[in-house]
Amino acid sequence: MGQNLLPPSGGDDNIQPVDLKAALEERYLAYALSTIMHRALPDVRDGLKPVHRRIIHAMSEMGLRSNSSFKKCARIVGDVIGKFHPHGDQSVYDALVRLAQDFSQRYPVVDGQGNFGNIDGDSAAAYRYTEARMTDVATLLLEGIDQDAVDFRPTYNEEDDEPVVLPGAFPNLLANGTSGIAVGMATSIPPHNAHELCDAALLLIKNPAATVEDLMADPADPTRGGIEGPDLPTGGIIIDSRASIIEAYKSGRGGFRVRARWTIEDLGRGGYQIVITEIPFQVQKSRLIEKIAELLLARKLPLLEDIRDESAEDVRVVLVPKSRSVDATLLMESLFKLSELESRIPLNMNVLSMGRVPKVMALNEVLLEWLAHRRDVLVRRSRFRLAAIDKRLEILGGLLIAYLNIDEVIRIIREEDEPKPVMMARWSLSDVQVEAILNMRLRALRKLEEFEIRTEHDNLTREKSDIEALLASEDKQWRVIEHEIQDVRKNFAKGRGKPFARLTTFADAPEADLEAIQQAMIEKEPITVVVSEKGWIRALKGHISDTSTLAFKEGDGLKVAFPAQTTDKILLLTTGGKAYTLGADKLPGGRGHGEPLRIMVDMENDQDVLTAFVHDPARKLLLASTAGNGFIIAEQEMIANTRKGKQIMNVSVPDETKLSAPIRGDHVAVVGENRKLLVFPLSQVPEMTRGKGVRLQRYKDGGISDIRCFAIEEGLTWEDSAGRTFTKTKDELIEWLGDRASAGRAVPKGFPRSGKFNG
Repeated sequence: MGQNLLPPSGGDDNIQPVDLKAALEERYLAYALSTIMHRALPDVRDGLKPVHRRIIHAMSEMGLRSNSSFKKCARIVGDVIGKFHPHGDQSVYDALVRLAQDFSQRYPVVDGQGNFGNIDGDSAAAYRYTEARMTDVATLLLEGIDQDAVDFRPTYNEEDDEPVVLPGAFPNLLANGTSGIAVGMATSIPPHNAHELCDAALLLIKNPAATVEDLMADPADPTRGGIEGPDLPTGGIIIDSRASIIEAYKSGRGGFRVRARWTIEDLGRGGYQIVITEIPFQVQKSRLIEKIAELLLARKLPLLEDIRDESAEDVRVVLVPKSRSVDATLLMESLFKLSELESRIPLNMNVLSMGRVPKVMALNEVLLEWLAHRRDVLVRRSRFRLAAIDKRLEILGGLLIAYLNIDEVIRIIREEDEPKPVMMARWSLSDVQVEAILNMRLRALRKLEEFEIRTEHDNLTREKSDIEALLASEDKQWRVIEHEIQDVRKNFAKGRGKPFARLTTFADAPEADLEAIQQAMIEKEPITVVVSEKGWIRALKGHISDTSTLAFKEGDGLKVAFPAQTTDKILLLTTGGKAYTLGADKLPGGRGHGEPLRIMVDMENDQDVLTAFVHDPARKLLLASTAGNGFIIAEQEMIANTRKGKQIMNVSVPDETKLSAPIRGDHVAVVGENRKLLVFPLSQVPEMTRGKGVRLQRYKDGGISDIRCFAIEEGLTWEDSAGRTFTKTKDELIEWLGDRASAGRAVPKGFPRSGKFNG
């Protein structure tokens, strides 16, 4: 029988109580830290997350340099998950694919052969079909890894070693960017231009106290190097101001608005089409076109006729305008508002500072940490080389002694049973030196060999003194780093026509009329707006002249109906003196009875709709309350941008806003409920944006009945209930003419009994 594995019986089954809260906190914290450190956030020094670092290291171990032959991705993925990264093969392959995509990486780290996906969002072929090797960027990232440039740690199963960080001779974090979501924190860094990053790094070497402003290129001074802003692999145009870009880099947080690049292609006879050649970063082209096609079908893009994808290797999306008279800028501005042709690239430079502490860093801090790492790598490589030189010089010293005493050496080797201790005692040689002499080949005994050993000894002695001088002087170290960065800059130069020329450019967004853009996004169609007595609203298609056929809910009837266009704004005025604005295109359709206005705007329960009409920005209205107060207001001042509306006329119960009349002519006619008429000059009524107004007519009891503005030279016109028209000329109105706030006189003969000017 085997050993008894049962717990000792203490009556409690050996169960230990644990505080659930403490246990959960401890375990969740461990998980969160693992996600932050080993999955989501990159190291500021090499700009890599562990999975990417392990992929590059595994490829290095396999000898897949940029000048070697390609190997199947299946082999690479197998090595990565077998030796270094104990996670799913698909997640590792996805990371490898992304490193090879020239539309995801500004400077691809992996050189892929086969189908590695495309900008449409199609995925790569399976790893058994694709092949890969490193690019020159990966070679730079690894430079010096075999010279003790960085620390190594045991892998997950402690069978191998892996680098904690790569030497990183390329400014990879900012050049290729990164994104990731951890627990409670995230990172998002767009790609930048390597040439510009090298310029900024060189400036920091000269002046470590340089600010973000100092590191930025100056558009006014083309000779000054520096960072202009992100340089995205898919190009595009960044439309942020220089000030907002600098602010984002200073805080490490912000964003960039990127627009597609477009041109106009002339088709002759005044016709044209718009061609999009670059789309924003990380936008899938197929999904973008799908979305625009959906907007087209939903009639949200009345200026656009059709969209076609004519892309091959390069992006070419063709937009066909509705007609040759369509303004191209207006069409594009409406598309930028509605689709991903304009997108925001977030900036959140949350990285692992020195591989340990998550921290949101400014642009200059990121570059300073990279430079500090480069110096650390240089010192470590120099010390490694110094140790190798010391070892070689020791051997060469022993070989020289052997050459000077070659006959004696041969004799000792031939005659002594143990030549090693004899030789060590005879010439005070070390164990290493004697081993080298004993391992020497006979062919090395020629005369020329002595000369070569002396030459090598002298050269190594000189190199040793140079390295010692380098290690002793910080200035010399920075000069070497400066030289290395200049080499990288030369290899990744961004001049016109060069392979690494800047792709993303900068521009100000064209000053477009927001009102015109809103109009461009609505299909213009004739409608008839119908408002019921109980406050229900609907929009019927077409202009309907006969409203007698309209159906309403039981107990409800027509309040007001008027023709409009879907591009119009509808103004509503309530008895409480509030104005509300509705887009005609947003009104419920004509089927049924529409919708209650109280759902669409925040109307108080004790208020009703006084009237509704199409907004005319050039028009002015005369508003009047039941008590006979009033003022003139420009319709432009009545526009409300929120559901809450805009208080226009100040009225308190029982008084309420009762009338609104468009301003025409030069006089006002007011009729009271007491059937008294007063005519006075319009100039006596003030124009206001909000208020109670001034008294228009005085009453002993009752209030106002109707009001009309007219030109005195044309006379005052009204209609009776039978539809007959009456006009009083200027001379006939003399007895009713007066000043505002007068009582007026009884209405003339033939005035409608309703007390209204229109019967």
